[in-house]
Amino acid sequence: MNTAPNRLLPLGLAALMTIASPALAQQDPFDDPVQADVLQGWDLPDGRRLAAVRLTLDPGWKTYWRAPGDAGVPPHFDWSRARNLSAVSISWPTPHVYEDNGMQSIGYKGQVVIPMYLTPDNPAKPVRLRTKMSLGVCADVCMPHQIDIDTMLDAPDLSPTPAIVAALADTPYASDEAGVTSATCRLSYTENGMRIEARVTLPHTGGREVAVIETGTKGLWISEARTTRSGDTVTAISDMVHMEGGAFGIDRSAVRITIFGGDYAVDVQGCTAG
Repeated sequence: MNTAPNRLLPLGLAALMTIASPALAQQDPFDDPVQADVLQGWDLPDGRRLAAVRLTLDPGWKTYWRAPGDAGVPPHFDWSRARNLSAVSISWPTPHVYEDNGMQSIGYKGQVVIPMYLTPDNPAKPVRLRTKMSLGVCADVCMPHQIDIDTMLDAPDLSPTPAIVAALADTPYASDEAGVTSATCRLSYTENGMRIEARVTLPHTGGREVAVIETGTKGLWISEARTTRSGDTVTAISDMVHMEGGAFGIDRSAVRITIFGGDYAVDVQGCTAG
């Protein structure tokens, strides 16, 4: 039987969880299939703030992960109107892999909490979390959606928020946590672009495994990966085409390979020539 690797939450977060009050995001006036609120989170010792956006979808609706698959729409945050905010790092919880009319999509149903590490320009001042979140939502029909968020993170707090702690525990395992021993990427030219063949050596993640390849190169269309396993090695092959045509390059250190299994997912960042 496959079991997930043990994951220890940093700084004993699980033991420190307390109830926190959410701050509401500004919603469109009509009855949306998705509702949003902001979890204020807590201050970290390094001066950052750990907050989250919580999305609650109506039954039958779903939204998408950062790499949504051919049948999905990638989410996007516009942070240009935020104040006292110099950097944002998002930790996406492990999504589900769906099949939609023979096409693969990757995302969430029900409720998802998206943790965000916020770096302020001045840690002594509050952060104004002002952003537009653009996302796609689908049921029998699919449509673009926008959520306007505008709230002040001005309540100093060192107590972890239970929902955020749970979301962090649900992110894919890092390579060292999952026992990855090697990750290689072979690049070759095709008629219209390039092909990437990634090989990752790691224990079986359970059931049917699906790999997703991201390159960090803007403007690329990347095909659904053809994923196979032989022994301890997962092989994933995707074709890549620049959406504006022409040549492009791939930095192997920026390649990200996520492997979704029946028991857990693994996030492999960077690969070597192979």
